[in-house]
Amino acid sequence: MVRTRVVQTLFAYYQDPDKTVTTARRELTKSFADTYDLYFALLDFANVLTAYAQQQLEEQIGRAKATHSNWTPNRRFVQNRWAQQLFDNRALRRRVEEQHLSWDSGMPAVMDVYKRLTESDFYRQYMEAENCTYEDDKRVWRLIYQNLLANNEVLADALDEMEVTLDKANWTVDVDIVLSYVVKTVKRFNEESTPDMPLLEMFDNEDELQFATTLLEKTIAGHEQFESLINAHLKGWDADRIAYMDRVILETALAEILEFEDIALTVSMNEYIELAKSYSGDKSYMFINGILTEILRDLKNSGDCFKALTLK
Repeated sequence: MVRTRVVQTLFAYYQDPDKTVTTARRELTKSFADTYDLYFALLDFANVLTAYAQQQLEEQIGRAKATHSNWTPNRRFVQNRWAQQLFDNRALRRRVEEQHLSWDSGMPAVMDVYKRLTESDFYRQYMEAENCTYEDDKRVWRLIYQNLLANNEVLADALDEMEVTLDKANWTVDVDIVLSYVVKTVKRFNEESTPDMPLLEMFDNEDELQFATTLLEKTIAGHEQFESLINAHLKGWDADRIAYMDRVILETALAEILEFEDIALTVSMNEYIELAKSYSGDKSYMFINGILTEILRDLKNSGDCFKALTLK
């Protein structure tokens, strides 16, 4: 996600002639904070969905009383132990309150997920099982995040609305990636977890923000050099027709390969090829792989890149 944020920031930077390196650096830092808020908002979705389920259950109870029906409500989902732990989590409550993270404008997604949940086989099995362990409570929420929120267009639209309401920049770009961190968080809980249970940090380590900032600055500083290298290796491609995102990915990849001695060439190549698969055209990853390979082969022959020595 670090490289993704750098590329997205550079994409915006190069298309705005009024932006400065300082502005780009500030926007990069904000984009990380915004993504971290998305992580907390998606965690808090469990609380919002549980509250909505409780509301639906109370309405059913009211209808049953009105018709004198002999019906016993199943409270297993609304009394889910993992969801209760999350509701009590102090780090989540603090971030939600400080950043004013609210699902009020995202309720269409809550209603959509609840409907799909109650129609799912895994929910039916969970609700009908004779016994329910804490691990069962965790599992149903893991499946909700993995099966009902991932690749959910209604959720994406709702988050777009929330993004506007909360004045977030690029908040919803990496929803499925952030969901993977949410699932990782679900797995970290156990039956003894307290309200002080720590959630994931914004960065895996303190060096990640420094790496991102340096990569941004090195790419901007070497823009003309990288652009010349790319143009010299297009071999029949019309330079004006190359997708702008492809150029930004190529320049960022070259900055990393040429400026960061401690990162293996294969790591850099794989990271940017995968990034192209997610954020550029269908065949862009092949184009980017081909151009990078040609550039590095020439650098190997000229002795201008020590990493190119590992290129076959």
